[in-house]
Amino acid sequence: MDYHSEFRRSIDHPDDFWREQADQIDWFEPPKTIWQPTDNGHGQWFPDGVLNSSDVALDANIRAGRGNQTALIYDSPVTNTKRSYTYSELTDAVARFAGALKDRGISKGDRVIIYMPMIPEAAIAMLGCARIGAIHSVVFGGFAAHELAVRIDDAKPKAILTASCGIEITRVIEYMPLVNKAIAQAVHKPECCIVYQRPQAQADMQAGQDFDWQELVASAQPADPVPVKSTDPLYILYTSGTTGKPKGVVRDNGGHAVALNYSMKLVYDANPGDIYWAASDVGWVVGHSYIVYAPLFAGCTTILYEGKPVKTPDSGAFWRVVQDHGVNLLFTAPTAFRAVRKEDPEADQLSRYNIKSLKRIFLAGERLDPPTYEWLKEHTNLPILDHWWQTETGWAICCNPVGIEMMATKPGSATMPSPGYNVQVVNPNGSQMPAGEQGQIAVKLPLPPGCLMTIWGDDERFRKSYLEPIPGFYSSGDGGFVDEDGYVFIMGRTDDVINVAGHRLSTGEMEEVVASHPAIAECCVVGAHDDLKGQVPVGLVLIKDGATIDHDELEDELVEMVRDKIGAIACFRRAMVVERLPKTRSGKILRRVIRQIADGEEYAIPSTIDDPAILEEISQQFRS
Repeated sequence: MDYHSEFRRSIDHPDDFWREQADQIDWFEPPKTIWQPTDNGHGQWFPDGVLNSSDVALDANIRAGRGNQTALIYDSPVTNTKRSYTYSELTDAVARFAGALKDRGISKGDRVIIYMPMIPEAAIAMLGCARIGAIHSVVFGGFAAHELAVRIDDAKPKAILTASCGIEITRVIEYMPLVNKAIAQAVHKPECCIVYQRPQAQADMQAGQDFDWQELVASAQPADPVPVKSTDPLYILYTSGTTGKPKGVVRDNGGHAVALNYSMKLVYDANPGDIYWAASDVGWVVGHSYIVYAPLFAGCTTILYEGKPVKTPDSGAFWRVVQDHGVNLLFTAPTAFRAVRKEDPEADQLSRYNIKSLKRIFLAGERLDPPTYEWLKEHTNLPILDHWWQTETGWAICCNPVGIEMMATKPGSATMPSPGYNVQVVNPNGSQMPAGEQGQIAVKLPLPPGCLMTIWGDDERFRKSYLEPIPGFYSSGDGGFVDEDGYVFIMGRTDDVINVAGHRLSTGEMEEVVASHPAIAECCVVGAHDDLKGQVPVGLVLIKDGATIDHDELEDELVEMVRDKIGAIACFRRAMVVERLPKTRSGKILRRVIRQIADGEEYAIPSTIDDPAILEEISQQFRS
């Protein structure tokens, strides 16, 4: 079947389509009902099905004869450690940890916060919670105590699972002082903390409150998978909200398992036994979906990497991992390869490694800028595939459906809507925009399986944030257009569309032009307030290592390039050279904060920022 036939069937006959996908996973009780509407305006998938996500990820692979296949590879350049688990070994580790959780009184429906570094125990914790029906909420290891406290009060966990420390490039971060401070600040008090002691730092334990992970596991009996309803929550994952209070995205068990298993073939063309590496963190949705759950659902070998794309030890880190483990499929964010390109613009490090095992490179998490696409294409000669999705959706809204048929790529496009996603470009009234014209990207309801069920404890916020802005649609908050061939182009958040003297212009388009300059490693463009024109664009640019060019000369060249490609109407007249861009820990540029700084407004330091000091550096440059 070709892509267009499969897509149409998913939209015109969704019950038949998703019943077939549901048949591809192991259920305790297969669903008879495929979809039913609910009061919150969205609906539920497979509401009468019963399963267990840990069983689908682990035990099902043993039943399929893959017990001796490697399930998980741990690669940690920051500790010089490599370790692997077969499906049988990982199942035993998860079952024993699930038994340890049961011994601490944790059971089905209880919430558990996981605050851990990128070590195998983080994945074991997630799967252990799933095994007994507890709802896990992973918080990025090393997050500030206040942000952890906010999540404790929202999720009200019975326990916190943590480690004694996380390891960054230049320092060791002790976690227990942060955990203890967060608990002190929180109104809700978890009953216990379970702490995995690492040799780089030993945590001080409070008697009766803190329990040693290894000791609990040593005395625990393996736990069997607990049957849960398809609609029971699997996890809560917090994402930033415009009000400042994070939104707890709720993922179900059944729809999640069906959708992710389907996505492994559709989006990545992954098959049992493939070595699959999502170079991300379990604190983010990519880590949930494509480090832990989806590769195991699909019978692949997944890689859990405790390191960075650069400086652990150098810009050849990714290529080394590909060579050492025979990686077939690599998925990361564009910012990772922009960092590699900045340090190694001629890809000299790549020539040191044998990456013949690698079939395809996938990028998502932010817009894939054409210069990064072209650099990767030129130096790897591999398919470079962009896809677009969100924390809320859990898997790709748009992709190049290589598992059905490989489409021609268009730089800057995430290709086509994934089957199940009726993607439309609309104006604020919900009317479709003509091909080529920009508008809001929305998905006609119902959303396919695997997407958020609601916001934890706040159905009203779920409706107001996602369903009410464009009635009948899921509002993505992203803007873009669909061209005459049906290719979807995501140009950035709708609040990144700037209005210059009445003309709506995309900062994404300007970034494409600026990034194409041979001296530019990375850039962003924001709209700054202007008394005459309303807004004018301002560029922040990083120069490639080794590039020598006068900053005024560079600014003149960039202004001329934007004028030539977009026109004088863009009013692009300022490009500031900066040492680094403010980003979240997952690599997204904080454009809204940059815009507030440019306008001289008060701004809040986001909880997800990688390095707060950079904001003051940029503020000083704007003031000067």
